[in-house]
Amino acid sequence: MISSLRGPAVHVEAGAVIVEVGGVGLSVSVPTALAQATRVGDVLHLHTSLIVREDALTLYGFATRDELAAFALLLGVSGVGPRSAIGVLSALTVDQLADAVASEDEKPFRKVSGIGPKTAKLILVSLAGKLTASAAFAPSVADAPPSTSAAVAAALMGLGWPERTANEAIVQASAEASAADLLSVPALLRLSLAVLGPARPGGARA
Repeated sequence: MISSLRGPAVHVEAGAVIVEVGGVGLSVSVPTALAQATRVGDVLHLHTSLIVREDALTLYGFATRDELAAFALLLGVSGVGPRSAIGVLSALTVDQLADAVASEDEKPFRKVSGIGPKTAKLILVSLAGKLTASAAFAPSVADAPPSTSAAVAAALMGLGWPERTANEAIVQASAEASAADLLSVPALLRLSLAVLGPARPGGARA
């Protein structure tokens, strides 16, 4: 699992940078503000999340672990995929995101492409209590670290469950898991499978 990377930017475009690591150029999707602030030659240290799909492996990168944690929380919301999640973090800082959730203000989310009224409300409900409206942002202690949850999500998708279903199961399993289980991919995978129960991959829960 690629959880972070450091290297010079060799190419910059809207919403993405290519970072050279060990002679290999890695394309990383990043929030708009980070892309706009980056120049070719700048050395970047990015906290990353690798999203695995049947047809692609996509790296998403952030300047801080707070942003990465917020990205993981957003992915746990039904109807929010990686593009929408990074769209939210392009439109809002982590503090602004926390303030919007705390004040139950759905308007900032509805300005993000791909997020409608229903999904905006789900974001408010799902993130309530998991963000602090200050610079001292921290995810809920019941949430698995992004690297662990991403690995479990990849495993579940490899077994045939849709990405949304996998993320929903991980969020529910994380809320019931012990601190040790949150750090263990096998343990969290077992708990997530228990949440899914007899549901079949690709079934009605997708």
